[in-house]
Amino acid sequence: MALYGGARGDWIDLSTGINPHPYKVADLQPSDWMELPDHGAFERLSDAARAFWNVPGGAAILPAPGASAVIARLPALAPAGRVQITLPTYNEHAAAFAAQGWTVQETGPAEARVIVHPNNPDGRIWQAADADAPLTVIDESFCDIAPEASLIHLAEQPGVIVLKSFGKFWGLAGLRLGFAIGQPDLIARLNDLTGPWAVSGPALRIGERALRDIQWAEAARVRLADEAARLDQLVTSSGARLVGGTSLFRLYDVDAAAAWQQRLAQAHIWSRIFPYSSTYLRLGLPPAEGWARLQAAL
Repeated sequence: MALYGGARGDWIDLSTGINPHPYKVADLQPSDWMELPDHGAFERLSDAARAFWNVPGGAAILPAPGASAVIARLPALAPAGRVQITLPTYNEHAAAFAAQGWTVQETGPAEARVIVHPNNPDGRIWQAADADAPLTVIDESFCDIAPEASLIHLAEQPGVIVLKSFGKFWGLAGLRLGFAIGQPDLIARLNDLTGPWAVSGPALRIGERALRDIQWAEAARVRLADEAARLDQLVTSSGARLVGGTSLFRLYDVDAAAAWQQRLAQAHIWSRIFPYSSTYLRLGLPPAEGWARLQAAL
């Protein structure tokens, strides 16, 4: 806004991978705001999560105030050593491990490994054989668009933790709700690190309701896939080449990513470019009223 003008409400933020058609929030109770969340509310949310994600019986579930809150604490689960993180991928994992004294490397034997599945920004799908370190973090923040690809069945194996993000697929990033799923001893240690009442009462109620709404989830997947195809047609017809992504975000190869970002910003549309590539441009899905503006800007 400082560079290109406009107020916050004038801008369309396509730099994220958040569903532009969020789950409808309604029917919150006064107690959700007034009382500390009780054990029953956490249990109801965890039961809904277990059913929605087909969590194996031997794995425990920890609701948390966003997946990022868990990411910051994961390196404390083991003594600092080497962590393998294949690039390009979501930067916060490497930052969290480095902040706690770990050595981050792309290849080679390591005491920990992080795989973002599907990967951000290129949508790469990993396999069960890739979960091969004593501590393996499988970040499935974007996997709800393709549940058949989930590696959740690995969550009861020693040293494996699967992360789930609520805000992206359900479009409620401001709710700050995420999940860590793994062996009970690991999850108990994470719970000690996050402390009591980490998730708000409104988040517990909304999360439970959304995770039980299978019909909404199925319809959302169809709509997101259709809109991702629409975005591909629009952007590739403007000279870009599709590299990959998911139905919540798309990665394109363009002649000069910074120039594309600037051109879009002049129309008050924000996009994502990357320090490791001069040609990669990532776009999320625009809201219903944003398609014409995006087309005009392109």
